[in-house]
Amino acid sequence: MKTGANWIRLSLIFIAVLAVVLVLGGRRMASVAEAGRGPIPAPVVDEQAQTAHSETAVFAGGCFWGVQSVFQRVKGVTATTAGYSGGTRETANYNAVSSERTSHAEAVKVVYDPSKISYGTLLRIFFSVVHDPTELNRQGPDVGVSYRSAIFFTTPEQQKVAAAYIGQLDAAHVFPKKIVTQLVPLQAFYDGEDYHQDYADKNPNNPYIQVCDVPKIAGLKQQFPELFQDYKHK
Repeated sequence: MKTGANWIRLSLIFIAVLAVVLVLGGRRMASVAEAGRGPIPAPVVDEQAQTAHSETAVFAGGCFWGVQSVFQRVKGVTATTAGYSGGTRETANYNAVSSERTSHAEAVKVVYDPSKISYGTLLRIFFSVVHDPTELNRQGPDVGVSYRSAIFFTTPEQQKVAAAYIGQLDAAHVFPKKIVTQLVPLQAFYDGEDYHQDYADKNPNNPYIQVCDVPKIAGLKQQFPELFQDYKHK
């Protein structure tokens, strides 16, 4: 009984500490998206007018639950998928990636209509409300290379636009620290497990979602009301 009581006590202490970490980390993450300042400047360099109606972008900015929950609420985005990029097919699974011994980042594939929304606008949302691009290999309470900030470009034009925008934001000192977002070519994107898809929308009362992701959605709605659309998982 004594051993059991000690285990319960330690478990309660762990839960309490985790709650504090989530709250403090979540506040830090949400600070970029919360009210108090307007959206960051729009990119000076953006995609040229597109005739195609479908293009793909891949972003990594911490836990893929929150990244997906923002982009699926953006007008012009037609599909989102949570998954993994940066490593091999053999290690593209949650257990392996969580070990932080793969090169994968938790990432989100965003399919969008470039006639309705530009790549530059997606980048603006990515840097404004999705995550803090100055945090190296972490986002709030989530620590590790799998939570790194990264843009996996799929075309030379995406590379050009993203590089120019990072330079523009750094030159204007939009953030208090230098942007650490990696800009790398997309080698492959691997879909995440089914239970990760639409996770934030399916689990709105999850404490992690409430602390870390709900403020991002609120930030999108406040800073980009003309681009916000309601979303409901199927």
